[in-house]
Formats: sequence, C-alpha cells, structure tokens
Amino acid sequence: MSASTLTPVTADNVARTPEGRVASPCINICKMHEPTALCRGCARTIPEIAGWSKSDDESRIRLLNLLPERRALLIAHGALATEPLPKA
Repeated sequence: MSASTLTPVTADNVARTPEGRVASPCINICKMHEPTALCRGCARTIPEIAGWSKSDDESRIRLLNLLPERRALLIAHGALATEPLPKA
C-alpha cells in the first residue's frame, strides 16, 4: 500500500495523550539517518522533534500526515527501524 492510499490523520482519528493532546509518533528508537536527516524511528527531523512540545495540535496533525511518505523513503534506504537498534 502506498503512502497516498493511507487514511489521512485528522482531529477525529488521531492518537491522543491522556491530557487530550495529539500524541507523539516517537517509538523510542532515536537514531538519525544522515542521508535523509530523518529519525529512523519516527521519521521526523531534529527541528520537528525539538519543537513537538511547543506545537499546536493542528501543526502536529499536519506533520503526522507527512510521515508515511517519509517512512517509505527510509524503507527505500533500508533505514526504517521498528525495533531498538543495537548499541554501537
């Protein structure tokens, strides 16, 4: 299934924190893939990760909708991590 066929994230179907905020896509695999500048776990950039706590829910939802295409890019590079990476 391509990223374009996935159901878009909306205010009605997004995962939320117990406080009701849009939940982070972080999966605790925090390792950057240098060629794409994306986290191998969540597919966000460092500025996006750093700014998440200050972002409003609308901005978070916009970002979440970019992630499927980014994950596809990481997969194409053989770099998407779904399990903790071995310590180097």
